[in-house]
Amino acid sequence: MTKAVFLDRDGTTARDVHYCRKPEDFELLPTVPEAIRLLNENGFKVVVITNQSGIARGYFTEETLAQIHQKMTGELAKYGAWVDAIYYCPHHPDDGCECRKPKTALFHKAAEELNIDFKLSYVVGDMQMDIDAGKALGCKTVLVTTGPQPLVSSPKSPVSSPQPPIASPDYTARNLLESARWIVDNRG
Repeated sequence: MTKAVFLDRDGTTARDVHYCRKPEDFELLPTVPEAIRLLNENGFKVVVITNQSGIARGYFTEETLAQIHQKMTGELAKYGAWVDAIYYCPHHPDDGCECRKPKTALFHKAAEELNIDFKLSYVVGDMQMDIDAGKALGCKTVLVTTGPQPLVSSPKSPVSSPQPPIASPDYTARNLLESARWIVDNRG
């Protein structure tokens, strides 16, 4: 079994734009390549798990999302960094699917495909739903404050959610690099 860091995309690794609809809209946040390279160099699988309801809403296609993710991996490669896998939920929030965070189906799929041990792993995100998913899995969690409004209402996580937060994050970081340094210093 291996250790992993599960990353949210928008607001955590990339600038959070209202429904990133085309590759030109995608922009990595500063220090993200350095942070991911640090995780790579320290033996962590790096897995992106992202809700992309813009597909169900008709704002962009799965082909366009693939182009956006190709841009992301290409930008990371320029710095010697990589993600081991990207998983996304294409469904509308009202669809009741099992893959939309804070539900954990995509995390379980990644764990099965990449032989990941949740107890050795971390979930990093800018929203309460990321923290809730991580806690439900038994991972350590890190909240990054690079998103629009961490732990409060946003287009990604309305306050009117019927489920209260499971718990607070294990650590709060200003950005992904600070998060990665904390993870490396506190692993296992």
